[in-house]
Amino acid sequence: MTSASAWSVALLGMDGQMVEVEAAIGGGLPRTIMVGLPDTALYEARDRCRAAVAGVGLSWPSQLVTINLTPAALPKAGSHFDIAIVSAVLAASNVVPRDLLPTTAMFGELGLDGRTRVARGVLPAVLAARERGFHRVIVAAQQVREAHLVEGLTIWGVRDLADLVEVLNGRPVMLDPDPEPDAAPRTMPGGDLADVAGQPTARWALEVAAAGGHHLYLHGPPGVGKTMLAERLPGILPDLTPDQALEVSAIHSLAGIDLSAGLVSRPPYSDPHHNVSMAGLVGGGPRMAKPGAISLAHRGVLFLDEAPEFGPRLIEALRTPLERGAVTIGRADRHTTFPARFQLVLAANPCPCGRAGTPGLVCECPPMAVRRYRDRLSGPILDRIDLQVSMAPVRKAYLRHAATGDSSAQVGARVRQARERQRARLRDTPWSINAEVPGAHLRSALPLPEGIDLLDAALVRGQISSRGADKCLRIAWTLADLAGRDRPGRDDVRTALMLRRGDWAGAA
Repeated sequence: MTSASAWSVALLGMDGQMVEVEAAIGGGLPRTIMVGLPDTALYEARDRCRAAVAGVGLSWPSQLVTINLTPAALPKAGSHFDIAIVSAVLAASNVVPRDLLPTTAMFGELGLDGRTRVARGVLPAVLAARERGFHRVIVAAQQVREAHLVEGLTIWGVRDLADLVEVLNGRPVMLDPDPEPDAAPRTMPGGDLADVAGQPTARWALEVAAAGGHHLYLHGPPGVGKTMLAERLPGILPDLTPDQALEVSAIHSLAGIDLSAGLVSRPPYSDPHHNVSMAGLVGGGPRMAKPGAISLAHRGVLFLDEAPEFGPRLIEALRTPLERGAVTIGRADRHTTFPARFQLVLAANPCPCGRAGTPGLVCECPPMAVRRYRDRLSGPILDRIDLQVSMAPVRKAYLRHAATGDSSAQVGARVRQARERQRARLRDTPWSINAEVPGAHLRSALPLPEGIDLLDAALVRGQISSRGADKCLRIAWTLADLAGRDRPGRDDVRTALMLRRGDWAGAA
């Protein structure tokens, strides 16, 4: 009996576990056995790899072939183990040498004709291989650019099994480079903030939300610009830092999004429809969990339009991610954690027909229907929202002007300056923006703003919760940062309290 082994990666959320693919030949009737808790797609690799080997003119062993995936107790999913399986079998058959296998990680699917195909999760898999001390990585030729986003490794791309054999024989195939893409993947909607007519208060609240990373709730009748404002929030956010870009890109790689154009450098934007499933929103899957919409919005914006139309379980599932910045998906055999530190923007009408409380319009909804509609956003969820803005229809005077406010570039410049002040103030802490600072640090390590008695009075009257008081402090710091002040004043606290409670009407 002869044996050989190759290495691949099992993805458990954002984490990668190195898997040794062992192949032993001999000792029984001709057949192929695979052990090590493979899922269906991986178990079918026996037949897929045998056909791929024949497709390039090589021979599969005519003896018993036993393939073991170690560690055996770890469930494994996906078709990206194909290249490692074939490499181990060919090495055990003495078709290719074994010299490179101990220090080379392999990641890619095979077609029946021997050609390689793309697999999702290449970026986090290559990161895991580098962290475990591997020097080389073999991937499908179509994903070489994505693998090259990780520095410090030798990346070899193979178009088919013939290329793989050449690489393992120490003769890497020089692939013709693809033309450089024109730009990085576009991850946010287009449009400029200057396109929004009127709504000065809502525009200003959007700037405050962007500057401090605060959550925002926009409510008002249809057509006042709630969706337009939410879509323009990513455009006024600063670029991602290199570490953030790598983290966000790894999540998108797990979701199967093409990264051949480079890292995701702009804050992402996710706007799931209200009929999205629980797995589509928070992530999940039968064996290999995929990130959901809240993780695809990590370091960016999650927009829920017509928020009351989302199922109550979907809305309530946001509680933990809003507090922790991560979501954990539990299964009987393991737990998978995805980062989910996003800015939540909710938009809602005042009632099902959208006309309640609007001057000049008659609401046709029964009172109980209006109450049920508004109760779909529970108190605990609204308590986690920093800013609440009521928007009213635009007066006709605003429609006579082509531009009604600053552009996204102008607002974005002010947001970047405010973020710089926050980074300087929080440089010795794990946090970089006001929304991330815990309440204990706000009250003990930072100077309390003037006018703290306003928050005390609101707490005594039950107008805000303890969580709400901390959020008011964070908003007050953001207002001071936008104004260029070193410490919030009494007016900042009063304004923060009004924005927190939604008392500042957004009529335009």
